[in-house]
Amino acid sequence: MDINPLICRDIVERALVEDIGSGDITTLNIFGNDHAGSGLIIAKEKGIIAGLPLIKMIFKTLGDDLKWDQFSNEGDQFRSGDVIAEIRGKMQRILTGERVALNFLQRLSAIATITRAYVEKTAKYDCLVLDTRKTTPGLRVLEKYAVRVGGGVNHRLGLYDAALVKDNHIRGAGSIKNAVTGLRKKLPMTAKIEVEVENINQVREALEAGADIIMLDNMPPGTMKEAVGLIDGKALVEASGNITLDNVESVAETGVDYISVGALTHSVRSLDISMEIR
Repeated sequence: MDINPLICRDIVERALVEDIGSGDITTLNIFGNDHAGSGLIIAKEKGIIAGLPLIKMIFKTLGDDLKWDQFSNEGDQFRSGDVIAEIRGKMQRILTGERVALNFLQRLSAIATITRAYVEKTAKYDCLVLDTRKTTPGLRVLEKYAVRVGGGVNHRLGLYDAALVKDNHIRGAGSIKNAVTGLRKKLPMTAKIEVEVENINQVREALEAGADIIMLDNMPPGTMKEAVGLIDGKALVEASGNITLDNVESVAETGVDYISVGALTHSVRSLDISMEIR
């Protein structure tokens, strides 16, 4: 899992503390400390698996003696009925970690699954599918990881790692030129500046201001194609806004370099994955 393990451990520990509190009163009063068993993680629908290293960390945090076997790798496709992994050991620990583990696995796998669908829709075009900052607070690093598992590419991780001039910046600065000029004076010469535009006139203004990337926000495909022709390689082009699986291919056909899709993370439905005790 290509995420700093310290960040993952912090997220795992906070999630476990939130759920367990002072103790799992149901499990602890049914099973003794020496009661052993196993839990099978089983898919109830098809999808792309993401989050197995995190799930393993959750159970290992609850007990180093728990045995972990996985039958799928990150990014693998699974079908309904497939056994994804098995945890063996003390029942108290398996059942205490069940819900937290499934919550993460269901959500991250859902993100990877929908991302893979967008990537496959645009595979024959020379463009990349990007995520956005429309993520669950506190879980961005994991959700963007799931996008990568699904074959997508991460846009900026936060406000700190890329300059993106949006509509409110433009209104506040008075113009695209003012906003970009102000950034150029203060950012390192190697830093790229992206500008969000809403119409062809703003495309021209962004070009004249020297934007490195121009984001076409909520434009119909015909206008996007016109914008791509106008930009003509002078800047990279990103399409964004109300992009769905139904229209993403028509967006890719316009010749944009990137397509950012907020739906990868902000409205995805968790997959149906469960645990069965044996």
